[in-house]
Amino acid sequence: MELLEKTKILYNLQNDNPERLKFYQKISDDQKAEFINGKVVLHSPAARRHTAVGRRLITLLQNHNSQTKLGEVGYEKMMIHLTQNSYEPDVLFFLNKTAKTFFDELCLFPAPDFVVEILSKRTKKNDRGIKFQDYAAHGIPEYWIIDPVKKVVEQYFLTDREYKLFRSYTEGEIQSFVVKNFIVPIECLFDERLFDILNTSDKRRKIKLKFFYKN
Repeated sequence: MELLEKTKILYNLQNDNPERLKFYQKISDDQKAEFINGKVVLHSPAARRHTAVGRRLITLLQNHNSQTKLGEVGYEKMMIHLTQNSYEPDVLFFLNKTAKTFFDELCLFPAPDFVVEILSKRTKKNDRGIKFQDYAAHGIPEYWIIDPVKKVVEQYFLTDREYKLFRSYTEGEIQSFVVKNFIVPIECLFDERLFDILNTSDKRRKIKLKFFYKN
């Protein structure tokens, strides 16, 4: 059975928006594109600052998951198929209950358990608007919005199908509600030197941290 036919059955795409089906058929692997409110949204290449924050967070999440085996980490080109819209979040995480249902050829994914969007000038309207509403409506329990310019991380949790702001972080540590024991020092998302230090062994980390804060 062809991949498209498998996907149609999995998501009952036979009755889906014809324009979205065309989008799925035409999109290529080298494009970052989303289907929002009946329209195809193509994204321009991200700024270095944007990709650096995403890379650091993904690395920390992958490292944590390699030890805990809690689920599956996804990023950018992993497209989630919601009721009307299709998105490629910057970072996402599926707990094992969902991740264990995936097969290798799967190219459209259900709503994740944890999602992160990193703001840019062109995406912040959707990240705070339609995506904010859609992620909540589809029961995604936790949503982080990261502003790489202001160096702020906003943590939202789902209650009664609406997101409530738990806290905005500019320093200290943020701990996920969904990914058990996943704790991120805020500064390391925005500082490559500190990020590198935190990715070293425990003994070397203590020495390097002392030197880092002295300088």
